[in-house]
Amino acid sequence: MRIQSLRRMTSGALSKARRLGLAGIATIGLVGTAMAEPPLEKTEIRYQGWAGQVTFVELADDLGYLAPLKLKWVGNTISGPQDIQTVVTGDIDIGGAFYGAIIKLIAAKAPIKAVVGYYGSDDNTYNGYYVKEDSPIKTARDLIGKKVAVNTLGAHLEFVLREYLARNGLTPAEAKQVTLVAIPPVTGEQALRQGQVEVTTLSGILRDKALDRGGIRRLFADTDLFGNFTGGSYVLRDKFIKDNPNTSRKLIEGVSRAIAWAQITPPEEVRARFERIITGRKRNEDATPIKYWKSTGVATKGGVIGDAELQVWIDWLVKDGLLKPDQLKPSDLYTNEFNYFRQGKTAEAK
Repeated sequence: MRIQSLRRMTSGALSKARRLGLAGIATIGLVGTAMAEPPLEKTEIRYQGWAGQVTFVELADDLGYLAPLKLKWVGNTISGPQDIQTVVTGDIDIGGAFYGAIIKLIAAKAPIKAVVGYYGSDDNTYNGYYVKEDSPIKTARDLIGKKVAVNTLGAHLEFVLREYLARNGLTPAEAKQVTLVAIPPVTGEQALRQGQVEVTTLSGILRDKALDRGGIRRLFADTDLFGNFTGGSYVLRDKFIKDNPNTSRKLIEGVSRAIAWAQITPPEEVRARFERIITGRKRNEDATPIKYWKSTGVATKGGVIGDAELQVWIDWLVKDGLLKPDQLKPSDLYTNEFNYFRQGKTAEAK
């Protein structure tokens, strides 16, 4: 009788264990379902590229950080302001520009939000302002009445120049006597050497090649004024974010992870990947500039945005009379809620 009783107890225990086991499996299944990524509202992202360059949107796609999102290249942009204006019009979904240009657009009621910092300046990656070796220009005051080549008006290079003039004591009236000339970066060195302008702006391959040829010298650089800093960000339309919250998170988490990857990966490996991407997309472009890529220039991990990097340009626009005091504050302009490295998120890039 005792043996039969033990058998009945064992059988009951096993049956209970099986039930508990099945319940555990079911619970794991429910947790797994809960942890699965929510469905994306939009699966195609339209964007503009840069000839001879790889954007972080493209890098994120190549690294597999965007899947199942698909990219649709609609052409190349010519400047940051043009890129984000195309976002405003709804012709593309994501674009990037200098913070000053973003702030001015938002002040003009453009419904966009900065979502991840994507470029900047550091010891390896910066914008320099150059003159001929024998130029009499030695100080900011020497620029009065002179012409300075920039890639586009109303963007990074103009703001940095005007800050340089202001910090060196030029009045607004004197600063207006410094003429800005919009010249494609590839012809900036030639314009300087031929005397079409007295100062030109150079960075990356264009700067390095010009310095190799000699006969020019640096007047100043953006890092002389601001140190290492993130200079601009990608933006999304407010309506895009509202209508596509899951897609927005997938897109910007992927882009921020790609930025972080480029920040910690040896430059030669980044360059090799960029070259492979350019070759694979078959756009009939010159990939030579990639050989001179040195760093992202982005000052924070994964392009997390902070108040300070926007406040400096808000203050500048107020000082210049383009914004009213207290018209905008940094929190009006950006969100980190989609950044993979946002505060409070413990995930690390894989």
